[in-house]
Amino acid sequence: MDTQNPSAPPRAHVRVAGNTHPGRAHRTGGLQHDNTRHTTRFVVIGNHLAQHPELSLLAIGLGTHLQSLPKGAPADIKTLAARFPEGATRIASALRELESHGYLRRERLRTSSGRIVTRTISCNQPAAVRQRAEPCRESTPSAPHLPHAPRKKPARKALPAVPRPAYSGPGILQAATDLLTDLRRHDSRLLLSADDTAHLAPGVAAWLERDVTPAAVRRALTADLPPEGMRRPAALLAHRLASQLPPPVPFRAQAAAPPPPVRHPLRNCDGCDRAFRSPDPAPRCRDCRTDLQGAA
Repeated sequence: MDTQNPSAPPRAHVRVAGNTHPGRAHRTGGLQHDNTRHTTRFVVIGNHLAQHPELSLLAIGLGTHLQSLPKGAPADIKTLAARFPEGATRIASALRELESHGYLRRERLRTSSGRIVTRTISCNQPAAVRQRAEPCRESTPSAPHLPHAPRKKPARKALPAVPRPAYSGPGILQAATDLLTDLRRHDSRLLLSADDTAHLAPGVAAWLERDVTPAAVRRALTADLPPEGMRRPAALLAHRLASQLPPPVPFRAQAAAPPPPVRHPLRNCDGCDRAFRSPDPAPRCRDCRTDLQGAA
């Protein structure tokens, strides 16, 4: 006769799934949804607002209402208190809750007429706004505020090179400067600065050195100017001075000066004792010799 083990379980225990446990009652209560898809007149509200763990029910409802309003709708405390029965005090408290959690911003602006108005901004995703603002704060060093350094103007492009005179004396350079300064009287667009005039003066002196009259130089610089205007007149003048430079004057040998007249030594005439000059060593002057020839 077999002996049974009294410590062995009579049968194996099978684990029963939670919802199929025979001792657990089936839950039939709780919230149920009967939803119909919206196609018009609806607004999307995030669960971060609808189920916010720190906002009051009034603040959640007021935030939902503000997000459903069209742009430009009045959203001040007086208008909201006239719309809802909670009163101005509770509505103001709910607005401060939304503002502290980033769902609302209020800015004071001055209109063109000088009146101060308050602009209310409803934000449907405060976390996205904070993410956009964080890189700007991170890129700004935590250093004391320093005044902005003045922006440097870009360096001006140098003028084209101009010819140089062989002998740049002060007289010819002054004449060239006077000619350049006088150009504005002939064309108001040719008003040159002091630096531009100093750069162009050697080029004009090179023309004057080549026997070009000041009037001819002036005509060469002012003729056929572009009718549409000039961004930098000095650059145009520098180009003309270099590209239209006339050739140097050809060398002309100076003619030999006539020899000075010969001055014969003075001598006294033996006949009349008068002083006279003559290459002839005869002791008598021309009159006395004529008288002697006539007497013979």
